[in-house]
Amino acid sequence: MAPSAGQMRSQLELLVSGFTRLRHDGRFDEPNLDGTAGDYISFDSWEWPQGVGLYGLVRLWQHTGDEALKKTIEDWYSRHLAAGLPPMNINTTAPMLALSLLWGDTRDSRWEKPLADWADRLMREMPRTPEGGFQHNVSDKINDDELWDDTLFMAGLFLAAYGRAAGKQTYVDEAVRQFLVHARYLADPHSGLWFHGWTFAGRHNFARALWARGNAWITVGILDLVEIGGIGEPVEAFLLGVLEAQIETLLELQAPSGAWHTLLDDPNSYEEMSATAGFGYGLLKAARIGLGPKGCRAAGLKALEAVMANIDADGVLGNVSYGTRMGHDLRHYRDIPIQPTGYGQALAILCLTEGMIHAESAEKAA
Repeated sequence: MAPSAGQMRSQLELLVSGFTRLRHDGRFDEPNLDGTAGDYISFDSWEWPQGVGLYGLVRLWQHTGDEALKKTIEDWYSRHLAAGLPPMNINTTAPMLALSLLWGDTRDSRWEKPLADWADRLMREMPRTPEGGFQHNVSDKINDDELWDDTLFMAGLFLAAYGRAAGKQTYVDEAVRQFLVHARYLADPHSGLWFHGWTFAGRHNFARALWARGNAWITVGILDLVEIGGIGEPVEAFLLGVLEAQIETLLELQAPSGAWHTLLDDPNSYEEMSATAGFGYGLLKAARIGLGPKGCRAAGLKALEAVMANIDADGVLGNVSYGTRMGHDLRHYRDIPIQPTGYGQALAILCLTEGMIHAESAEKAA
Protein backbone atom coordinates (compact mmCIF):
# COMPACT_ATOMS: atom_id res chain seq x y z
CA MET A 1 0.00 0.00 0.00
CA ALA A 2 1.42 3.40 -1.01
CA PRO A 3 2.22 5.85 1.82
CA SER A 4 -0.45 8.43 2.59
CA ALA A 5 -0.06 12.15 2.01
CA GLY A 6 -0.08 12.67 5.79
CA GLN A 7 2.77 10.20 6.29
CA MET A 8 4.84 12.00 3.70
CA ARG A 9 4.12 15.42 5.17
CA SER A 10 5.48 14.18 8.52
CA GLN A 11 8.57 12.72 6.88
CA LEU A 12 9.14 15.91 4.88
CA GLU A 13 9.13 17.97 8.08
CA LEU A 14 11.75 15.59 9.49
CA LEU A 15 13.88 15.80 6.33
CA VAL A 16 13.88 19.60 6.36
CA SER A 17 14.87 19.61 10.02
CA GLY A 18 17.57 17.01 9.36
CA PHE A 19 18.99 19.04 6.49
CA THR A 20 19.14 22.39 8.29
CA ARG A 21 20.84 20.74 11.29
CA LEU A 22 23.53 18.87 9.32
CA ARG A 23 27.00 19.57 10.67
CA HIS A 24 30.49 18.32 9.89
CA ASP A 25 31.31 15.44 12.23
CA GLY A 26 35.08 15.26 11.83
CA ARG A 27 35.22 12.09 9.75
CA PHE A 28 35.76 13.84 6.41
CA ASP A 29 37.98 16.72 5.46
CA GLU A 30 36.86 18.15 2.13
CA PRO A 31 38.65 21.51 1.94
CA ASN A 32 36.95 24.54 0.53
CA LEU A 33 38.71 27.65 -0.64
CA ASP A 34 39.78 28.82 2.80
CA GLY A 35 40.66 25.34 4.06
CA THR A 36 37.66 24.89 6.35
CA ALA A 37 36.52 21.29 6.82
CA GLY A 38 32.89 20.28 6.44
CA ASP A 39 32.15 22.35 3.37
CA TYR A 40 30.25 19.48 1.73
CA ILE A 41 28.26 18.52 4.81
CA SER A 42 27.16 21.46 6.96
CA PHE A 43 24.03 23.40 5.99
CA ASP A 44 25.69 26.78 6.36
CA SER A 45 28.14 26.72 3.44
CA TRP A 46 27.89 27.90 -0.18
CA GLU A 47 28.69 24.84 -2.29
CA TRP A 48 26.91 22.33 -4.48
CA PRO A 49 25.48 20.05 -1.73
CA GLN A 50 23.81 23.06 -0.13
CA GLY A 51 22.73 24.29 -3.57
CA VAL A 52 20.99 21.02 -4.34
CA GLY A 53 19.55 21.06 -0.82
CA LEU A 54 18.07 24.51 -1.29
CA TYR A 55 16.51 23.38 -4.57
CA GLY A 56 14.66 20.70 -2.63
CA LEU A 57 13.53 23.25 -0.06
CA VAL A 58 12.30 25.71 -2.70
CA ARG A 59 10.41 22.99 -4.58
CA LEU A 60 8.74 21.95 -1.33
CA TRP A 61 7.88 25.59 -0.52
CA GLN A 62 6.38 26.04 -3.99
CA HIS A 63 4.05 23.15 -3.30
CA THR A 64 3.10 23.92 0.31
CA GLY A 65 3.42 27.72 0.56
CA ASP A 66 4.97 27.24 4.03
CA GLU A 67 6.06 30.72 5.18
CA ALA A 68 8.46 29.38 7.83
CA LEU A 69 10.25 27.34 5.17
CA LYS A 70 10.39 30.38 2.89
CA LYS A 71 11.98 32.39 5.71
CA THR A 72 14.60 29.67 6.29
CA ILE A 73 15.53 29.85 2.60
CA GLU A 74 15.57 33.65 2.45
CA ASP A 75 17.63 33.94 5.63
CA TRP A 76 20.22 31.53 4.20
CA TYR A 77 20.64 33.63 1.07
CA SER A 78 20.65 36.91 2.99
CA ARG A 79 23.52 35.71 5.21
CA HIS A 80 25.64 34.51 2.32
CA LEU A 81 25.08 37.51 0.09
CA ALA A 82 25.98 39.81 2.99
CA ALA A 83 29.16 37.81 3.66
CA GLY A 84 30.23 37.80 0.01
CA LEU A 85 30.06 34.97 -2.51
CA PRO A 86 32.90 32.59 -3.37
CA PRO A 87 34.64 32.50 -6.74
CA MET A 88 32.49 31.17 -9.55
CA ASN A 89 32.79 27.60 -10.81
CA ILE A 90 30.34 24.84 -11.74
CA ASN A 91 29.74 23.74 -8.16
CA THR A 92 29.40 27.20 -6.61
CA THR A 93 26.78 27.96 -9.25
CA ALA A 94 24.45 25.33 -7.77
CA PRO A 95 22.85 27.57 -5.07
CA MET A 96 21.78 30.01 -7.78
CA LEU A 97 19.22 27.54 -9.13
CA ALA A 98 16.99 27.67 -6.05
CA LEU A 99 17.45 31.43 -5.80
CA SER A 100 16.27 31.85 -9.39
CA LEU A 101 13.08 29.90 -8.64
CA LEU A 102 12.53 31.91 -5.46
CA TRP A 103 12.98 35.19 -7.34
CA GLY A 104 10.79 34.00 -10.20
CA ASP A 105 7.91 33.49 -7.78
CA THR A 106 8.41 36.45 -5.41
CA ARG A 107 10.22 39.08 -7.54
CA ASP A 108 11.99 40.15 -4.37
CA SER A 109 14.46 42.85 -5.45
CA ARG A 110 17.15 41.52 -3.06
CA TRP A 111 17.85 38.61 -5.40
CA GLU A 112 17.72 40.26 -8.81
CA LYS A 113 21.24 41.73 -9.10
CA PRO A 114 23.15 38.72 -7.68
CA LEU A 115 21.33 36.45 -10.12
CA ALA A 116 21.87 38.73 -13.10
CA ASP A 117 25.56 39.22 -12.32
CA TRP A 118 26.21 35.49 -11.83
CA ALA A 119 24.39 34.47 -15.01
CA ASP A 120 26.27 37.05 -17.04
CA ARG A 121 29.63 35.93 -15.66
CA LEU A 122 28.78 32.26 -16.18
CA MET A 123 28.12 32.93 -19.85
CA ARG A 124 31.23 35.06 -20.36
CA GLU A 125 33.81 33.53 -18.04
CA MET A 126 33.14 29.81 -17.58
CA PRO A 127 35.86 27.85 -19.40
CA ARG A 128 34.59 25.79 -22.31
CA THR A 129 35.56 22.47 -23.80
CA PRO A 130 35.61 21.85 -27.54
CA GLU A 131 32.07 22.22 -28.92
CA GLY A 132 31.21 24.74 -26.22
CA GLY A 133 30.45 22.57 -23.20
CA PHE A 134 31.08 23.99 -19.74
CA GLN A 135 34.33 22.57 -18.40
CA HIS A 136 33.61 20.96 -15.03
CA ASN A 137 35.84 23.14 -12.86
CA VAL A 138 35.20 22.96 -9.11
CA SER A 139 36.38 24.89 -6.07
CA ASP A 140 39.68 23.08 -5.66
CA LYS A 141 40.37 21.55 -9.08
CA ILE A 142 40.56 22.54 -12.74
CA ASN A 143 39.28 19.64 -14.85
CA ASP A 144 40.75 20.56 -18.22
CA ASP A 145 38.59 19.66 -21.21
CA GLU A 146 36.27 17.46 -19.11
CA LEU A 147 32.48 17.13 -19.30
CA TRP A 148 30.65 15.70 -16.26
CA ASP A 149 26.97 14.86 -16.06
CA ASP A 150 26.80 16.81 -12.75
CA THR A 151 27.26 20.05 -14.72
CA LEU A 152 23.77 19.97 -16.20
CA PHE A 153 22.11 20.05 -12.79
CA MET A 154 24.60 22.41 -11.14
CA ALA A 155 24.77 25.04 -13.91
CA GLY A 156 22.50 24.17 -16.84
CA LEU A 157 19.24 24.23 -14.89
CA PHE A 158 20.19 27.57 -13.32
CA LEU A 159 20.59 29.24 -16.71
CA ALA A 160 17.26 27.83 -17.86
CA ALA A 161 15.38 28.84 -14.69
CA TYR A 162 16.89 32.30 -14.47
CA GLY A 163 16.57 32.92 -18.20
CA ARG A 164 12.91 31.96 -18.14
CA ALA A 165 12.17 34.10 -15.06
CA ALA A 166 14.09 37.10 -16.43
CA GLY A 167 12.75 36.84 -19.97
CA LYS A 168 16.26 36.22 -21.36
CA GLN A 169 15.92 33.49 -23.96
CA THR A 170 19.67 33.54 -24.63
CA TYR A 171 20.24 31.91 -21.26
CA VAL A 172 17.61 29.24 -21.88
CA ASP A 173 19.19 28.55 -25.27
CA GLU A 174 22.61 28.15 -23.62
CA ALA A 175 21.13 25.66 -21.14
CA VAL A 176 19.72 23.68 -24.06
CA ARG A 177 23.12 23.75 -25.77
CA GLN A 178 24.75 22.34 -22.63
CA PHE A 179 22.26 19.46 -22.46
CA LEU A 180 22.84 18.66 -26.13
CA VAL A 181 26.65 18.74 -25.95
CA HIS A 182 26.67 16.62 -22.81
CA ALA A 183 24.20 14.14 -24.30
CA ARG A 184 26.47 13.73 -27.33
CA TYR A 185 29.42 12.59 -25.20
CA LEU A 186 27.88 11.08 -22.06
CA ALA A 187 24.72 9.22 -23.15
CA ASP A 188 25.54 5.57 -23.85
CA PRO A 189 23.70 4.49 -27.03
CA HIS A 190 23.85 0.82 -25.99
CA SER A 191 22.21 1.03 -22.57
CA GLY A 192 20.48 4.41 -22.63
CA LEU A 193 22.26 5.25 -19.37
CA TRP A 194 24.82 8.04 -18.97
CA PHE A 195 28.53 7.82 -18.26
CA HIS A 196 29.90 9.99 -15.46
CA GLY A 197 32.31 11.94 -17.64
CA TRP A 198 34.18 12.52 -20.90
CA THR A 199 37.61 13.98 -21.58
CA PHE A 200 38.65 15.53 -24.87
CA ALA A 201 42.26 14.78 -23.84
CA GLY A 202 42.36 11.20 -25.09
CA ARG A 203 38.66 11.24 -26.04
CA HIS A 204 37.25 8.62 -23.67
CA ASN A 205 34.69 8.18 -20.89
CA PHE A 206 37.24 7.51 -18.11
CA ALA A 207 36.11 4.26 -16.36
CA ARG A 208 32.88 4.17 -18.41
CA ALA A 209 31.11 4.27 -15.08
CA LEU A 210 27.32 4.13 -15.21
CA TRP A 211 27.21 5.95 -11.90
CA ALA A 212 23.82 6.10 -10.23
CA ARG A 213 23.76 9.64 -8.83
CA GLY A 214 25.11 11.06 -12.07
CA ASN A 215 22.26 9.36 -13.89
CA ALA A 216 19.83 10.78 -11.32
CA TRP A 217 21.07 14.29 -12.13
CA ILE A 218 20.02 13.55 -15.72
CA THR A 219 16.59 12.09 -14.88
CA VAL A 220 15.77 15.08 -12.68
CA GLY A 221 17.51 17.56 -14.95
CA ILE A 222 15.74 16.71 -18.20
CA LEU A 223 12.30 16.61 -16.59
CA ASP A 224 12.82 19.89 -14.78
CA LEU A 225 14.34 21.56 -17.85
CA VAL A 226 11.20 20.62 -19.80
CA GLU A 227 9.02 21.91 -16.94
CA ILE A 228 10.89 25.24 -16.86
CA GLY A 229 9.95 25.59 -20.52
CA GLY A 230 11.07 27.70 -23.43
CA ILE A 231 13.36 25.04 -24.89
CA GLY A 232 11.47 24.47 -28.14
CA GLU A 233 9.55 21.41 -29.35
CA PRO A 234 12.24 19.68 -31.45
CA VAL A 235 14.81 19.79 -28.64
CA GLU A 236 12.20 18.84 -26.05
CA ALA A 237 11.21 15.80 -28.13
CA PHE A 238 14.86 14.80 -28.53
CA LEU A 239 15.68 15.09 -24.81
CA LEU A 240 12.52 13.23 -23.80
CA GLY A 241 13.55 10.43 -26.15
CA VAL A 242 16.95 10.32 -24.46
CA LEU A 243 15.20 10.26 -21.07
CA GLU A 244 12.85 7.45 -22.08
CA ALA A 245 15.78 5.31 -23.20
CA GLN A 246 17.43 5.88 -19.81
CA ILE A 247 14.25 5.08 -17.89
CA GLU A 248 13.65 1.81 -19.77
CA THR A 249 17.00 0.52 -18.53
CA LEU A 250 16.52 1.92 -15.03
CA LEU A 251 13.31 -0.10 -14.71
CA GLU A 252 15.24 -3.25 -15.54
CA LEU A 253 18.01 -2.51 -13.01
CA GLN A 254 15.92 -1.59 -9.94
CA ALA A 255 16.76 -3.90 -7.03
CA PRO A 256 14.02 -5.86 -5.20
CA SER A 257 14.34 -3.36 -2.34
CA GLY A 258 13.22 -0.54 -4.66
CA ALA A 259 16.71 1.00 -4.68
CA TRP A 260 19.45 1.19 -7.30
CA HIS A 261 23.13 0.28 -6.92
CA THR A 262 25.76 3.02 -6.97
CA LEU A 263 27.09 1.45 -10.18
CA LEU A 264 23.81 0.80 -11.91
CA ASP A 265 24.94 -2.33 -13.75
CA ASP A 266 26.93 -3.80 -10.84
CA PRO A 267 24.74 -5.60 -8.27
CA ASN A 268 27.81 -6.05 -6.05
CA SER A 269 28.11 -2.29 -5.52
CA TYR A 270 26.06 -0.93 -2.62
CA GLU A 271 22.50 0.33 -2.89
CA GLU A 272 22.60 4.14 -2.81
CA MET A 273 19.78 6.34 -1.58
CA SER A 274 20.46 9.77 -3.09
CA ALA A 275 20.25 8.29 -6.59
CA THR A 276 17.25 6.19 -5.60
CA ALA A 277 15.47 9.34 -4.41
CA GLY A 278 16.31 11.19 -7.63
CA PHE A 279 15.04 8.30 -9.74
CA GLY A 280 11.91 8.00 -7.58
CA TYR A 281 11.17 11.69 -8.11
CA GLY A 282 11.75 11.42 -11.84
CA LEU A 283 9.69 8.27 -12.35
CA LEU A 284 6.74 9.56 -10.33
CA LYS A 285 6.87 12.91 -12.09
CA ALA A 286 7.11 11.26 -15.52
CA ALA A 287 4.07 9.12 -14.69
CA ARG A 288 2.11 12.15 -13.45
CA ILE A 289 2.66 14.18 -16.62
CA GLY A 290 2.24 11.25 -19.00
CA LEU A 291 5.85 10.66 -20.03
CA GLY A 292 8.07 7.62 -20.02
CA PRO A 293 7.41 3.92 -20.55
CA LYS A 294 4.81 1.83 -18.73
CA GLY A 295 5.92 0.95 -15.22
CA CYS A 296 7.20 4.38 -14.17
CA ARG A 297 4.60 4.85 -11.44
CA ALA A 298 5.05 1.41 -9.86
CA ALA A 299 8.84 1.70 -9.90
CA GLY A 300 8.66 5.25 -8.54
CA LEU A 301 6.48 4.11 -5.63
CA LYS A 302 8.91 1.29 -4.84
CA ALA A 303 11.75 3.82 -4.83
CA LEU A 304 9.72 6.13 -2.59
CA GLU A 305 9.20 3.32 -0.07
CA ALA A 306 12.93 2.51 -0.13
CA VAL A 307 13.79 6.15 0.55
CA MET A 308 11.32 6.40 3.43
CA ALA A 309 12.75 3.23 4.96
CA ASN A 310 16.18 4.92 5.08
CA ILE A 311 15.11 8.12 6.90
CA ASP A 312 16.10 7.91 10.56
CA ALA A 313 14.36 9.40 13.59
CA ASP A 314 16.38 12.62 13.22
CA GLY A 315 15.20 13.13 9.65
CA VAL A 316 18.54 12.19 8.05
CA LEU A 317 18.62 10.04 4.93
CA GLY A 318 21.05 7.15 5.30
CA ASN A 319 23.09 5.17 2.77
CA VAL A 320 24.07 8.26 0.76
CA SER A 321 27.43 8.16 -1.00
CA TYR A 322 29.79 11.04 -0.32
CA GLY A 323 30.96 13.52 -2.98
CA THR A 324 32.31 11.55 -5.94
CA ARG A 325 35.09 12.82 -8.14
CA MET A 326 35.75 11.38 -11.59
CA GLY A 327 36.85 7.78 -11.28
CA HIS A 328 39.50 6.19 -13.48
CA ASP A 329 38.42 2.69 -12.47
CA LEU A 330 35.16 1.20 -11.20
CA ARG A 331 36.63 0.39 -7.77
CA HIS A 332 36.67 4.14 -7.12
CA TYR A 333 32.86 4.19 -7.14
CA ARG A 334 32.44 1.03 -5.09
CA ASP A 335 34.68 2.50 -2.38
CA ILE A 336 33.02 5.93 -1.96
CA PRO A 337 32.09 6.17 1.75
CA ILE A 338 28.61 6.69 3.15
CA GLN A 339 27.82 10.11 4.65
CA PRO A 340 24.61 12.13 5.22
CA THR A 341 24.66 15.19 2.95
CA GLY A 342 22.56 18.11 1.81
CA TYR A 343 22.05 16.62 -1.64
CA GLY A 344 20.81 13.38 -0.11
CA GLN A 345 18.31 15.35 1.95
CA ALA A 346 17.23 17.40 -1.07
CA LEU A 347 16.70 14.46 -3.40
CA ALA A 348 14.65 12.75 -0.69
CA ILE A 349 12.62 15.95 -0.28
CA LEU A 350 11.97 16.05 -4.04
CA CYS A 351 10.97 12.37 -4.05
CA LEU A 352 8.58 12.69 -1.11
CA THR A 353 7.10 15.93 -2.43
CA GLU A 354 6.28 14.21 -5.71
CA GLY A 355 4.96 11.23 -3.77
CA MET A 356 2.77 13.55 -1.73
CA ILE A 357 1.33 15.06 -4.92
CA HIS A 358 0.43 11.55 -6.11
CA ALA A 359 -1.12 10.64 -2.76
CA GLU A 360 -3.13 13.86 -2.56
CA SER A 361 -4.47 13.24 -6.05
CA ALA A 362 -5.40 9.65 -5.21
CA GLU A 363 -7.09 10.68 -1.95
CA LYS A 364 -9.13 13.35 -3.77
CA ALA A 365 -10.21 10.84 -6.40
CA ALA A 366 -11.31 8.41 -3.69
